[in-house]
Amino acid sequence: MGGSITDVPGIEVGHAQDLDGGSGCTVIICRKGAVTGVDAAGGAPGTRETDALRPENVVPVAHAVFLTGGSAFGLDCGAGVMKYLEERKIGFNVGVAFVPIVPGAVLNDLGFTEGKCRPNAAMGYEACENASATETRQGNVGAGTGAAIGRLEGNFKGMMKGGVGTASIKVGELVVGAIVAVNCNGDVRDPQTGELLAGTLTPDRKRIAGAMSLLTSLLGPYKEVFPSSTAIGVIATNALLTKATATRIAMMAQDGYARTITPVHTLGDGDVTFCMGTGELKIDLNRVGALAAEVMAQAVVNAVRAAEKLRGVPASRDLQ
Repeated sequence: MGGSITDVPGIEVGHAQDLDGGSGCTVIICRKGAVTGVDAAGGAPGTRETDALRPENVVPVAHAVFLTGGSAFGLDCGAGVMKYLEERKIGFNVGVAFVPIVPGAVLNDLGFTEGKCRPNAAMGYEACENASATETRQGNVGAGTGAAIGRLEGNFKGMMKGGVGTASIKVGELVVGAIVAVNCNGDVRDPQTGELLAGTLTPDRKRIAGAMSLLTSLLGPYKEVFPSSTAIGVIATNALLTKATATRIAMMAQDGYARTITPVHTLGDGDVTFCMGTGELKIDLNRVGALAAEVMAQAVVNAVRAAEKLRGVPASRDLQ
């Protein structure tokens, strides 16, 4: 086990990024299709094709999920992912074309990029070209390239670097993996040790102010920046799922955000989690959901620990 979502058989991950521009895209591919559900717990989600995943709707599987920067502009990545898959005849054969189902979610890194770098269809295609079952990189890659943490003072001056994280857990034949791009307003804490890893910095940028300290001490008018915070991620498992149970596991996996991020699921958060089931193993789904929350929490921690300083924004490792 490599500690990655790619430990789930049939799952591939690919990244593409513009390090100079400060944004990127991550794609999670299941070439044979995966039963997929989704849960949006934040108040400002940016998504594509999520209605198709509703249990009462007819589409049975998704063929890929993408996570990207660029705010709503980044949804353009989905077109590139579809192009790549169609060229390889992955999708539903409707006679005159293959139609892949490609849901996705965005994070707002426009403040980090000064609005100049926006992932597009070409970047989505490139991420697919880079996809493999051995991809395990974390930190400043893909959708984590422009991810940042800590805007509780209503500006971008106290930010720390976020990123992409991945993790997996194996219990017997069951494998549950997670990948997440962490771009949250709140503090990130390691739930196993209690260590505060990232958050809004003090004015001297030498330590983390503490979310609850800020939230209980701010006086006077407070103007939140345009919704610019989120954690967007994917759970994958070799368990046999229906769209309804995949949706429930996506909901349970959101607890991984709650265990690591404070505050979370706010009006300005675009928190979205997908769950992809490759459909091979019949097993207790309560166990799958519980492990999904655990592995998502670890992926969040891994994202922050792996992040590196970029464009002058310090990472957790810089405060050690």
